[in-house]
Amino acid sequence: MKRTDHAQKMAARFRELVEVAGHTLPEEHYDELALLIEAGIDTVVVEHLEKVADELDRMSHNVRNRAEFFD
Repeated sequence: MKRTDHAQKMAARFRELVEVAGHTLPEEHYDELALLIEAGIDTVVVEHLEKVADELDRMSHNVRNRAEFFD
């Protein structure tokens, strides 16, 4: 999936920054970071979809109201 790939690329970039600074972290920490990033992406997507669903709900009510008063 694209978000998984994106999360892994972000974790890999963070690893590069850590290593350039002369530090190291265990591999498990980078795996955990990728999971946290992916979870963050998922949260944003779900929140956006909820807003879209709310807008569709408002639009459907508007269409129903217009249909009731159609001449």
